[in-house]
Amino acid sequence: MLILRILGGVALLLVVLVLGYIVYATNVTNPRVERELIENPQGERAGRVMLITLPTGRRIPVNYYQEDGMVFAGADGPWWKEMVGDGGRVSVLIRGEALHGHGRAIEDDPAYTERVFAKLRPNAVKGFGTLIGIKIDEASR
Repeated sequence: MLILRILGGVALLLVVLVLGYIVYATNVTNPRVERELIENPQGERAGRVMLITLPTGRRIPVNYYQEDGMVFAGADGPWWKEMVGDGGRVSVLIRGEALHGHGRAIEDDPAYTERVFAKLRPNAVKGFGTLIGIKIDEASR
């Protein structure tokens, strides 16, 4: 009986910690990073983090990698679900430049995902996260 109470307490503590982290990231960290990217577009952080405006209008900072007219991001949170299937229209702010395009979650090509993730996040755990590919409109370049 005591073991069940302890396990229940540990589980509750983990839930509280995860929820606390989500609230902190959403209300403290993300707005601070967003301000920094806007106010200092040539700064060190802006070289690896962009702002993405999702199809729902939600804007979040994420790491990015550019290659051949594409911008890639790795999604660890549930926001990538806005990009499943055919995806949707997105905007990105990269080093002060607003670009527009079509983004989608790349779930159907594990070899491609692994190759891009090796450049986007070389130190991350392999197989973790969802790759988002954004085809930038020619007109927005």
